[in-house]
This record gives sequence, C-alpha cells and structure tokens, in this order.
Amino acid sequence: MKYKAVTELDLAGKRVLIRVDFNVPLKTNPDGVVAVADDTRIKASLPTINYVLASGGSAILVSHLGRPGGQAVAKYSMAPVGKHLAVLTGLPVIISPEVVGAQVEAISRSLAPGEIMLLENVRFEAGETTNSAEVSEGLARLADVYVNDAFGTAHRAHASTSGAALLIPERAAGFLMQKELDTLKKVTEAPDHPFVAIVGGAKVSDKIGIIESLLEHVDNLLIGGAMAYTFLKAKGIETGNSLTEDDKLDLARDLLSRAGSRIHLPTDHICADAFSETATVASSDIQIPSGMMGLDIGPKTIASYSSIILKAKTVIWNGPMGVFEMKPFSNGTFAIAKTLVDATKKGAFTVVGGGDSVAAIVTSGLSEKVSHVSTGGGAMLELLEGKVLPGVVALGS
Repeated sequence: MKYKAVTELDLAGKRVLIRVDFNVPLKTNPDGVVAVADDTRIKASLPTINYVLASGGSAILVSHLGRPGGQAVAKYSMAPVGKHLAVLTGLPVIISPEVVGAQVEAISRSLAPGEIMLLENVRFEAGETTNSAEVSEGLARLADVYVNDAFGTAHRAHASTSGAALLIPERAAGFLMQKELDTLKKVTEAPDHPFVAIVGGAKVSDKIGIIESLLEHVDNLLIGGAMAYTFLKAKGIETGNSLTEDDKLDLARDLLSRAGSRIHLPTDHICADAFSETATVASSDIQIPSGMMGLDIGPKTIASYSSIILKAKTVIWNGPMGVFEMKPFSNGTFAIAKTLVDATKKGAFTVVGGGDSVAAIVTSGLSEKVSHVSTGGGAMLELLEGKVLPGVVALGS
C-alpha cells in the first residue's frame, strides 16, 4: 500500500484537514467546569499539528468523542477538548459550532497560516458512521489537503476517515499514523525471532482472527485471561465456574491441534467464589475446583510465561491475563507488564496494543519502557489479522 507522508507535501498556504483521535475521557471539576481527564491522545497528535503550522498551513481538526448516535449531545461537545488543546499549543483554537455547512466553510476560508480550527464532534452527524456523500463532501470542501493521524479509527470506513480523504487530491499520513504502520509492519513482515505473542481477554471468539494470523508467524503464543479457560476445557481440564465459551470448544481443539507445542496455557490460577473484589480468593493448580472461577494466572504460569518472554526478540501483547481492575486478580497482568520491560532492556522489540492491555501498562507506569504502545486497539487487531484498513487505503494515490 503506497501513500505519502505528511513531510512529502507542500503545505504552505494550504488548509489541512487533519483527522485526529481526540476521543478522550472528560471530567467535571469541583467548580462545575467540564475538562479533559487524560490528554494522552491529544499530545500524541501535536507533532503533526505543529508540523502543519510550521510549514505554513492552517489546521482544521476533525474527531469524534463518545457515541452521540448522530445527534448533537452537549456532553459530547468538543469544546472542552479545544480549550485544552489551546493550553497545550499556546495558540488560540477556533471551535466550530458545526461539522459541515456554510458557516464552517466560511470559517475555513478565513483561516490564516498558523491558525487552528477544531470542528464540533463529527459523530453529531449521522452520516459520519455511514460514510455518507453529504458529510464526506462537506468535509472535503473545508480543505486543500487531507492528513490522517488517527490510527485508532483507521479500521472504520467513515466519512472523516475514508470518504472525505478520497475527495481531496492531496493526502498523506501524519506522524502518529506513520509510526503505527511502520511499527506493525515490522512485527507482521519482518519480526526477529524468537517471536512471542501474548493474547488475553475474555473470549476466544473475539480473538480468533488474531490467533490464527499469529500462529503463522510466532514461535510461542501465550494465552491468558478468561479465554484460557475455553482452551483448558477443550483439553478436558476442569474449569469450575470459570467463563467459557462452550460453543467454541471444537474451535479451541482445532487451534491447539494446529499449533502443537507453540500454544501455552496457564498451569495454575488465582480463583474466587464470585466475580468480586471482596470474594473468597484461593489458588489452584491446573484443575479449578467446583464452585470457583479462575480470575488470574498463578505464580507458576507467571514464571513460565516470563521465561519464554525473556528469551524473545519480538513480543506483542494484546489483552490482560486476568481481571486486573480488581486488586486480588491484578498480579498476573502487572507481572507480564514488568517482564515486557525487562525483555525490552535485553534488546527485544516489544509492542503493546488493545484497550485493556494498554490501560494495564499505563496504570503500572511502564508505558514509556516498552518499544511501542499502540493507540489503536481495533485497528491494530485488524492489521495483525491481515485485513485492509479503509483509513489507510484512502490515503493511497
């Protein structure tokens, strides 16, 4: 897939529509003012925004926030985000009251080089998620150049990620998008071996695609989270009251058969008699007692998984090892995060992606100590599965 980088474009005097990912959490301060609670995603977009401005262009930013369902919902307004962006850039940010239309077009035409405009929440328009011609054309009329810097939405064929891009002749990938694509290309096309993948989460059905794709490349696949219990049950191991997908047992058996010794499953567990932080907690070996449910990997599994990870040259992690949001069941996930850091120090190329595993490594304070933390859970999964991302295809010439 060939596409240009933003550095290849002449941006002087151009209006640049930048698809950013400002879908950030908000909070209400004691004084009643709504503000940004976590600005990580906003900061990640600054290199591209600053480059456009420094190159003599004006920046028109478009993003979604939450799920307003195609209607203008006050709590999902981009206004607090725009105010925070102004603080980060030290520049005024014009906050457009609309997404498309005559008023927005007039503001865009008046922008001078070095100015920033942030459009209202693009999902206030129902035609955004349906990739309607009306919204795509409305966005395209605002700019001379299109830049996509929102990898987290690249797997969606929406008006702001695909439709508008195809209508603007000059288009390119921003710095964040480029970094994500280059990193995942390194993992999918030329990983150094041993290559280890760690996959967790609740359901096998959610990860079928990535497991099958990874099995074509990895030397070892470490399974954790609730999905591990479906695999264990498929092997005839007692799983107690653990979450399992009984309709996926045949699939699990097939994957285990094809993978042979490359798939590794937990050999001990941290269990509880209820899905609760205050439940009675116990440890068990590979068989989970009746009336108990597995909620985290145990110390033997942590040790064996860590040993495999520390011998790797490439490691990719998607999905937690247990219910890490509850303290009694967080040790496995945080131990794997620490091991990833140790592997990085030894020279391994380590990538973390997926909402929960990213949240875990950020919570542990270790996100700066691995090679790469992906900003796109769904997009990363689809890319690893070998799927084509509409937002990337739209950048092609």
